[in-house]
Amino acid sequence: MARFLLFVPLVPFVLLTSAASAQQQGHDACARDVVRHCRAVMNDGDSAVLACLKEHRGRISKACEKVLVEHGQ
Repeated sequence: MARFLLFVPLVPFVLLTSAASAQQQGHDACARDVVRHCRAVMNDGDSAVLACLKEHRGRISKACEKVLVEHGQ
């Protein structure tokens, strides 16, 4: 029982860490494409950058394309 009580508080932390890690991998995969194709909108927020990446979809890297597809974009 004591082990269970120690484990339960860690579950949200693990889930948040996993989500943050996946998000970071997405940023890493698309960082070069953002600089190359979307520099003008980098300071306009994530929505503007995402729209720009979609606009240049035919020219972005395969890694970035994969991240967009995996996130339903």
